[in-house]
Amino acid sequence: MISRRGFIKTIAAGIAILPFRNALASSENERILNLYNTHTGEGINIRYYTSGIYNHDALNEINYLLRDHYTNEVRAIDVKTLDLLCNIKDVIGKDRQVKIISGYRSFEYNEYLRSLGRKVGIDSLHLEGLAIDFEIPGISNGELCRIAKTFRAGGVGYYPKFVHIDTGKIRYW
Repeated sequence: MISRRGFIKTIAAGIAILPFRNALASSENERILNLYNTHTGEGINIRYYTSGIYNHDALNEINYLLRDHYTNEVRAIDVKTLDLLCNIKDVIGKDRQVKIISGYRSFEYNEYLRSLGRKVGIDSLHLEGLAIDFEIPGISNGELCRIAKTFRAGGVGYYPKFVHIDTGKIRYW
């Protein structure tokens, strides 16, 4: 027989995860990303995870889409970063398209952006495939930041034209 205290703890835990039920449901069965690269004009709508297994061919397609558009260099994007992006998208709606501003960034392109006076870090997590800059049409960047922060999975940055997420240390700007 369950104790009163155990019952209350179970109810409290259920209420705590209620806002994330869509994201949690998708993470158990499948993860799908509908991505559009704003620099290359390329897009994919792809299932990269099903029933506990990552599809490596699908991940390779995602990595190609998120390549550095300046050098065409491809590097693997960390699956935790992809999962975070998918979870954020799923809170809003599973069928939403995500517009990618930046995925992997080569050292050469990072330095080029720095030379233009852009505020990119010399040790940006984009260089390691641990960060993505994105927007979702019809959703404010403020709302995207709010949702991203609830996952407490890494850095979240607000910019007027996009949102930055990464799977580094938890921090906000």
